[in-house]
Amino acid sequence: MLPVQFDEVQGKRVRFARLGRGAPVVLLHGYPDNLQLWNEVAPRLARELDVIAPDWPGMGGSDAWQGGATPFDMAAHLAALLDRWNVARAAVVGLDMGGQPALVFAARHPHRVSHLVVSNSLVQWDAPTSWEIAWLRRFRFNQLVLRHGPRLVFRRALKSFLPRDVRLQAEIRADFWAHFRRRDVRDFIVRMCAGYQGTLPRLPDEYRKIAAPTLALWGTNDRHFPPAHGSRLQEQIAGATLQVIDGGEHWLPLQRPVEFAEAVRDFVRSDRPTLTASRAPSTR
Repeated sequence: MLPVQFDEVQGKRVRFARLGRGAPVVLLHGYPDNLQLWNEVAPRLARELDVIAPDWPGMGGSDAWQGGATPFDMAAHLAALLDRWNVARAAVVGLDMGGQPALVFAARHPHRVSHLVVSNSLVQWDAPTSWEIAWLRRFRFNQLVLRHGPRLVFRRALKSFLPRDVRLQAEIRADFWAHFRRRDVRDFIVRMCAGYQGTLPRLPDEYRKIAAPTLALWGTNDRHFPPAHGSRLQEQIAGATLQVIDGGEHWLPLQRPVEFAEAVRDFVRSDRPTLTASRAPSTR
């Protein structure tokens, strides 16, 4: 488990992990997980980098902040967190619902992003998704199931985010569930899902503004957000690179932590990412 700390930002408590030394890299999670998503990736990156993994305000062990919950609002929250921790410029890595605010942050604050990595995220309005995501994108159903069926949502995530032969560590599973089961966290996620859904058609305009070296890092077997999302993202961001991990599923940092960490580390080291798509071979 990553050791966590707490800080007060804008009068609210924020839970985060920080380890290592070097150039900063910020790791952004989605749901129903939290910063412990990076349990195995963060220590590997921390051998060379200053790794910062916060719980989003309103999720995990962090208090909710006032205001909206769109990717634009979440990007503003990220800016406030980095200001608090005196991080002027960092590599930003976002997975799942951490991907959209990472993209917006890079578009709106180009001087603050050295490298951008987006992984397994809903980043295209009209690209294919799983049937579960298609149903959850209907606000009323989303609201109903998140507020009244949290155990169903959580169990479905455990079953569909990892392959059958990979089991989530008991401590990480307990931490994920302890926070996701809270009504205030799920109420925030309902707001966030509505905010993301409402702004998603506008986001490609933001992608085209991104100047930071960008890596779309996807798993071939992520049925929720297939590699088509990453392929389109590569087309929309000048000079972006696509790397697809063969056999990778949605929770890549938990399933394939070595490959994920190596891909991020190597990309952050690079001065100029390649301009053509590449496919990473499986090294399982």
